[in-house]
Amino acid sequence: MKNTLTEENYLKALFHLCSPEKTVMVNELSKFLQVKMPSVNNMMKKFAEKKWVIYENYKPLIITEKGMKEAALVVRKHRLTEMFLVEKMNFGWENVHEIAEQLEHVHSTLFFEKMDEILNFPKFDPHGEPIPDKFGNIIDQNHQKLSDCKVGDIVIFKAVTYSDNNFLNYLNDREIALETAIKIDKIESFDNSMILDINGKKHTLSNTATEKMLVGK
Repeated sequence: MKNTLTEENYLKALFHLCSPEKTVMVNELSKFLQVKMPSVNNMMKKFAEKKWVIYENYKPLIITEKGMKEAALVVRKHRLTEMFLVEKMNFGWENVHEIAEQLEHVHSTLFFEKMDEILNFPKFDPHGEPIPDKFGNIIDQNHQKLSDCKVGDIVIFKAVTYSDNNFLNYLNDREIALETAIKIDKIESFDNSMILDINGKKHTLSNTATEKMLVGK
């Protein structure tokens, strides 16, 4: 039986919220989805019956290997769609999330396998996040938040953790794109905002922004 739209939204939320130990607090899930706790508890009982989570009252949810695979396959559909919209339809990276939210619920495996083939099997989406393969496997990224870097570090902008169009337009306005080299010139002690050298220009980014940016060497 195919998963429902609501089940897929819960699976995707679990994927985004799970800790390295594959656990999620029920109240976190409730806040993330903006759904009342009784509804979340009822859905998690159904997920437990499907062996997607281990559910016990007043304890963190434990996401099983089966549950992570199901969640990754929903995320795969979303991220492939975003990549297709950018690469083949010339959408900006700031305009693809909401469209992908709708198309990710298409159930045809063949549809997404063809999309993957047309795109030449991309490993990352337009926001730098890894695209799970058709078996639910995902590349382990070794990135850190820009906010965790030190003065003098030179890093490469690899991904965003937050694809809200307002934030992406904020980066567009400053011509800060993925694979851009960033040098940290100064970190303000008052609010941890950063003065950065990007393409020979000085930019001051707030801690709110640098928390959402992932970088690598």
